[in-house]
Formats: sequence, structure tokens, C-alpha cells
Amino acid sequence: MTQRIAVIGAGPGGYVAAIRAAQLGCTVTLIERDRVGGTCLNRGCIPTKTLWKSASVAQEARESELFGIKTGDISIDDKQIIQRKADVVEQVVGGVEFLLKSYSNLDHITGTARFTSKNTLEIETEEGKTEKEFDKIIIATGSYPTMTETQGVDLPNVMTSDDLLAMDYIPKSMIVVGGGVIGLEFASIYQELGCQVTLLASRILKDADMEIRKRLPSFFKKAGMTVHVDVRALDIKQEENGELTVKAKHKTKDKIVEATAEIVLIASGRGASIDGLGLEKAGVEGDKYGIKVDENLKTNVDGIYAIGDVIAGNPQLAHVASAQGVWLAEHLVGEAEEPNFDIFPACTFTLPEVSQVGLTELECEEKGLEYVVSKFQFAANAKAVSQGEGEGFVKIIATKDLQKILGIHIMGPHASDLIHEGAVAMRTGLTVDELVPVIHAHPTLSEAVMEAIHGLKGVAIHMAPAKK
Repeated sequence: MTQRIAVIGAGPGGYVAAIRAAQLGCTVTLIERDRVGGTCLNRGCIPTKTLWKSASVAQEARESELFGIKTGDISIDDKQIIQRKADVVEQVVGGVEFLLKSYSNLDHITGTARFTSKNTLEIETEEGKTEKEFDKIIIATGSYPTMTETQGVDLPNVMTSDDLLAMDYIPKSMIVVGGGVIGLEFASIYQELGCQVTLLASRILKDADMEIRKRLPSFFKKAGMTVHVDVRALDIKQEENGELTVKAKHKTKDKIVEATAEIVLIASGRGASIDGLGLEKAGVEGDKYGIKVDENLKTNVDGIYAIGDVIAGNPQLAHVASAQGVWLAEHLVGEAEEPNFDIFPACTFTLPEVSQVGLTELECEEKGLEYVVSKFQFAANAKAVSQGEGEGFVKIIATKDLQKILGIHIMGPHASDLIHEGAVAMRTGLTVDELVPVIHAHPTLSEAVMEAIHGLKGVAIHMAPAKK
């Protein structure tokens, strides 16, 4: 019997789940109130990485004389940068819309959905309301940017990441409150695009390797950014000229920091989008932290599932949501293997890039694991040096017996691409002895990963032997 499956939300989790379910022969109804792609394609990953590319080009242009290329004074064309961002989003979103139309058993509806019972949804569109019954329902409504309770967040020009991406110009100055992925990416990108940024962060990338957390601010300062770490914003006030002043207090020192700028970006995190779903009508447990699910992504109600950012405690990463969407679709038709969402890469698109997969040293210590570490500097990698990108490193953590890779952490050029070698090694359970013989092309940045792997056995060629 063909299953009737509803997917609420067409972000990177929802539309992927819908397509995979359609491929498996299900009759699928995909409901999305906005354009397909969710936060990622419309107001997150894709537009920010498009801006990141402009920022990296600007950075290269400023350093071009090092390579013997003289370009003259660099100017930033706000309109062209913003227009290119819009064009890229339109192309990517349009591509997904085309894919959805190519499945005859997939009905994409623009509208809202809310539960009227555990297997019935009320779907509202411009044409009116209808009720439909389904065998299975997948909640994939994602998340939204949240505001802190800091006094003054309701002032004009205090904004979220959504608001910032909706602007049609690059501001001259900006204060970023928050040292997570979102805050650091916008701070780094906009600094390179000619905006004078002040970063106020209680901590830097709380889940990252400690060495990366300590070293990354130095790159921001080198780019001209003003950086204050270990501070917490107290209040925001508007000056007579319309600018905003943020007052922050150091967490351990008796010290007050003040910064003034044209706009203030509050990058304090994201909350689960569950308002208006009528979860209580279906009996689904959920709160401001998200919906609770079991190891099979099922809620407390049979037939109702959740994927992506809307799950309480779930990694807020588009690729994790997509992986969950694919697995769940296969699970619902009885074709899935055991779920494993523990090993996933996480990337931060600052300048330089940061990426990681698996455990940090601190997490290994907290778990009581015996481990060894090997670190290789990009300064010893010929390709990185030739590109003028010799700063940063690759760090690999393995069990003491070298039978298992526990974590890989990269800060430097193309970190978001290089990390997948580690993800594959960890997902397939490769040992260090199995990884050592793998030949890497020369000259490539991937050789830095190879050297770090060799360093675990003390056989790295381009790394001085450890002092005994």
C-alpha cells in the first residue's frame, strides 16, 4: 500500500525528505509557507557564503601585490555584491523548485499547516483551508533567530541575521554581539567588505578546539576588527546622531567595554519554529527548545516524526537535517540501516575557515579517554605557502592504540573541503595504519591531513620529530 506522507517545511531537511520519499514510491505532500530552501538557501548558508566569496576576493585583492599583481585602490560595490547574492539565491532556490516539480507523486503546496489530530492537517493557502489525512507526518519547520534579553534590543537598527541579509547595502560600522558560528561569520565577512566591525563575545566557538578558539581572534584583529572576548552585553542605547552604543561587562575583570556603530547584530542563537503547528491537538511534546524525538526521529506520538533544527538539542546544521531527511524517508518504507548521526563535519566560514568532526581534546578528557594528538602546520605545506595561506593547522586526535580517529580539527585554507577526509575515516572506522599508506597528490592542501596522520606514528616527513 502506498504511504501518504506529509512534510511540513521545505528547508534542507524537509525538501530532501520529500524527494527521497517520492523516489521510494510514496505519495508526498510538501507544505511550505515561504519559498523552498528554508533558512539555509534563503537567509543562511547560501547568501552568507556568497557574501563570503566576495569578502575572500576582497582580501585577495588587498594582498595581490604579494603575488606581483598590482590592482590599485580597492573599492567595494555594495549594489553588485547584494545583487549577486540575490541572483545566487534565486538560482539555487529555483533549482530546488524545478526538482520538486519533476516528481508526479510529490505535491508542493505554498501555505501553512497545523495539526487538527494526530494524523490530520489543516492546510491553508490563498485559495482557502482544506483538511487532509496522512499515514505519516514529518515536522521539518526549522528554526528562527532569537534575540537576547539585553535592554535596548528593540531599538531601530538592532537586528537579527535575517534583518542584516535583507539590507540592500553594506553598513559603514557594525557591532556583533555573539561569538558563535553566525556572529563570527558575519563579523569576518563584513569586516573584509569595508564595514568596521566590533565583536563582543562571551566566548569564541564554544564547541571548537581550544587552540582554534584562542587563535582565531588574532586573525580578526589582523583584518582590522576590534575584538572583545569574555564580555557580556549589558544594554544598548541610541545616540543623538542615530548610532547605537553597546555597553558590555567583562566576565571576570571589573571592566566595562563600550562600542558605538551604525547597526548592532544580535547573534545569540536560534529557536525552534513550532508556533502555529497545533502540536497540542496531536499530543506532540515540544517547547521553546524544540520537539523531543527518539533514536528513530519519532516524536512521542506514533506516525509523527521530526528532523533538523526543530528537534530539541539537534545540531543546527543543514547537512545534518538533510541526512536525517533521507534516512527517515527510507525508514518509513522499511529500507533504512541503523541511524548514525553522531559523525558529521561542522564548518565555520570565517577568514580563515574553521572545520571539525568528532571530539575535541577537552571532550576526550571529560570522557576519560586515553588519546594522542598530531598537529601539522600549513606553514610546512608547499601548496599553502605558494598560495600565501600558510597560517593555520590540521590537528588529528586518535586513541592511544591508534585504532580509532576520535576527532579532526582544521583552521586554514579550504578547511571546509579538507574535513571530509576525516569524516570518511571516522564513519568507516579506518585505523591509523590503514590511513598511513594512502597516497595524496602533490602539491595539495590535503597533504597537510596526510602529514598529520603520519605524525600520529612519528613518521611525518615534513614535521620535525617530537622532542623526547
